[in-house]
Amino acid sequence: MLGWSLLFLLLALVAGAFGFFGVAGASYTFAKVLFFIFLALFVISLFTGRGELGQPGGMAP
Repeated sequence: MLGWSLLFLLLALVAGAFGFFGVAGASYTFAKVLFFIFLALFVISLFTGRGELGQPGGMAP
């Protein structure tokens, strides 16, 4: 999902450089929405850990 947001951000920058403001605005908005969705999912995954060390899904050394 982060890849999609970066792709749309790049598309917005390129479209803005060429003067296609409608396409640039839409791509920028979509990239921003995807970025915040990714950020929210990342924070949720930090708080919902899979358990202690050594448990399945935990970070065993």
